[in-house]
This record gives sequence, structure tokens and C-alpha cells, in this order.
Amino acid sequence: MRDMQKVLDLWGTWAASDSNSVDYSTIAAGFKGLLPQTSKTRLQCSDDDGLIIEGCMSRLRKRSLYDYELLVAYYIFRVSKRGMAKRRKKSEKQIRIEMQLAEGFIEGCLSMLNIPLEMDPIVYAENRQKNATAVRIF
Repeated sequence: MRDMQKVLDLWGTWAASDSNSVDYSTIAAGFKGLLPQTSKTRLQCSDDDGLIIEGCMSRLRKRSLYDYELLVAYYIFRVSKRGMAKRRKKSEKQIRIEMQLAEGFIEGCLSMLNIPLEMDPIVYAENRQKNATAVRIF
């Protein structure tokens, strides 16, 4: 099983970067190279992986625009779950549940496509490392 939060985090970095041509740009055309980079560089997925996940996101958008907007706000624009809860006048717990449902939809989409992603070795290695260091309390 993939760590969907890591997959979507890598996709969100890819979608927010200047290297793709998807409609998430917050800078007007012609001004992309003028602004200095203000954030630390984050790992991002490859263009092929990004386009595959983008296809799954478009399916989610057709199914539920609300869930799509949650994922875009969190993974691309880095809006906190608490901030989303305040704006939507919901509890943070409810936002977390809705995000899990949306992430599950993307994971199901990727499973149905049965296409290995280039980022899978990275995601699986980090997931294994995270599980190995977890402390189990009985």
C-alpha cells in the first residue's frame, strides 16, 4: 500500500512548481522568472507521475469538487487543515475525515490504473522506515 500523503505531497510540489503547465499558477504570464524563490526546495515527483496523479485528480473533480478543492488547498497551496476548518466553519476532525476520503479516492484510482509510479521506491522506502521506528504500545 502506498503512503498516499507522501505521494500527494510530492505531486503537490510538482503542481506548484514552474515546470508544469497545469492551471495552478499564482503568477501572471510573463512574470515567472522575475520573483526570487522564497521557499526551501522540496522533493517533487516526475512529470510522468504528476500527469498520472493529475488524471486521478480530474476524476475526483468530476465526482466531488469539494474534495478536489480540499486536496488542492492542502497539497498545492499548503493551507493548513485548521485554516480550512476555520474558513469552512467545520471542525478540524471533519476536515481530516473528508481529506482521508479524498486521498482514498486517489489511491483507488491509482490502484485501478495499475500503473507503477516512478516515486514508488521512494514512498515505500520511507513508509518502511517510518513503520520500523514506530513504537508500539500495548
